[in-house]
Amino acid sequence: MHTDILIVGAGPTGLMLANQLGRRGIRALIIDRHSGPAQQTRAMAVQARTLEIYAELGIIDQALALGFQAGGANMWANGRWTARIPLGDMGKDLSPYPFVLMLGQDDNERIMGARLRDWDVAVQWNTELIALRQHPDRVEVTLRQPDGRTTEIEAAWVAGCDGARSAVRELNGIGFPGAPYEQVFFVADTAAIGPMKPGELNVYLWRDGFHLFFPMRGENRWRVIGILPRHLRARDDLVFEEVIPAIRQEAGTALEFPQCSWFSTYRIHHRAAERFRERRCFLLGDAAHIHSPVGAQGMNTGLQDAYNFAWKLALVLGGRAETGLLDSYEQERLPVARRLLRTTDHAFTLVVSRSRVAGLLRTRVIARLAAVAMTFERVRRLAFRTISQIGVRYPRSPLSQTLAVPKGGAPVAGDRFPWLKLRLRTGGAAEDLYQQLDDMRFHLLVFGQPVPAGTAAGYGDLVQVHAVPADPDNTRALARAGIAAPACYLLRPDGYIGLAGTELDAGAVSRYLAGPLHARRV
Repeated sequence: MHTDILIVGAGPTGLMLANQLGRRGIRALIIDRHSGPAQQTRAMAVQARTLEIYAELGIIDQALALGFQAGGANMWANGRWTARIPLGDMGKDLSPYPFVLMLGQDDNERIMGARLRDWDVAVQWNTELIALRQHPDRVEVTLRQPDGRTTEIEAAWVAGCDGARSAVRELNGIGFPGAPYEQVFFVADTAAIGPMKPGELNVYLWRDGFHLFFPMRGENRWRVIGILPRHLRARDDLVFEEVIPAIRQEAGTALEFPQCSWFSTYRIHHRAAERFRERRCFLLGDAAHIHSPVGAQGMNTGLQDAYNFAWKLALVLGGRAETGLLDSYEQERLPVARRLLRTTDHAFTLVVSRSRVAGLLRTRVIARLAAVAMTFERVRRLAFRTISQIGVRYPRSPLSQTLAVPKGGAPVAGDRFPWLKLRLRTGGAAEDLYQQLDDMRFHLLVFGQPVPAGTAAGYGDLVQVHAVPADPDNTRALARAGIAAPACYLLRPDGYIGLAGTELDAGAVSRYLAGPLHARRV
């Protein structure tokens, strides 16, 4: 058997990759050593950037229907409510989805798994990668089938989306430096009655850590995540009822748990792979990086890995680009993972530190300070850009080139192009730019100048050119994003700016496509 791409792991990252390839006409072989989709999972928050991708994939309506938009985060200390941090519409005018969506990883997998069937792709469960041998033009792979027999296949490329214990990473001898945190966490899906503010995230800060109450669908339904007390951490037979006294001690004696449908304990590591690629094998998601749950970034980061990698691999497999384009995956995503690892580790260390100063900061200062800070629009926008992942940038990527530095605060190469509503046709209505620019090709946006004949000629439908008309409403919308005419932006399929400048140079566009992009003429 031969496949263009073998995806190892059918969690959120693997499913996203298979879907993005499927909608581009590439049928992946996707396997997973488990018997089926996860029934209970720890990840709960879906960030705005992920929702933007869900819209392109055609599953945004299902996600919004199943999820829960948290209007705020309530901070509690020593059993008392101390502050509320607004989350609803925190990113107004920055994204079509200016909020955090509470949607369990299991529901995300279910939605993406259903979408995968539209491309006639099915996950091969109970199938394990046990060996691989790389060659210049292929990877020979040995799989253990559900009945115990082994099968040899050839894959042009292999994507390791197989989690923290990644077989793809280990078989390629890629180091995974880092360490576990000393704390032991628990997660429980419960019915809970107490002082929590309904429909919102409730954060209970205490001297040695925290408890998080995530709202779920249904009356009095909450997912509770926290740190086990020290005297319970060595227990293998622990049940949720034994943890309740510790939760009540911090969250209040009035708290009741009539039911618990799922309870599990786990440890958290902070690790990043030494590299994300070994010749024809790539690492994505938890196989490449794992970190603390601070900021709810883990699952979302893996989904961004898959989205970044998919359009590049699709161009290569479709014969539209040379394999050199794939080098940019590690060049872009590895710095993101390392930066995220540093920031979440620092934040987590503060949250769980046992020092007296850290304890006072947690219980008396941080919540109130954050609530006050979030009354300032500049702070809210910065916080949203960071948490939502719309602020992720690739300024040092070989795919990010600037022809001329734009004026003022205009976006530059490597930025996600801002969400705008523009009149794309003279006399037409203002349209959502994200809805109008599909993510299957490049888009050249030209403002305040004519488009030279022959721009992007020879590349077929790979590039779509948009001469945005001069219009007072357009001028105002662009000004809010810091863009002044003349300006031109070549957007990658994932919405990031590949080429930025003022005066449009058709030759520069062609050189970019043939150079760092490694695109082939048709």
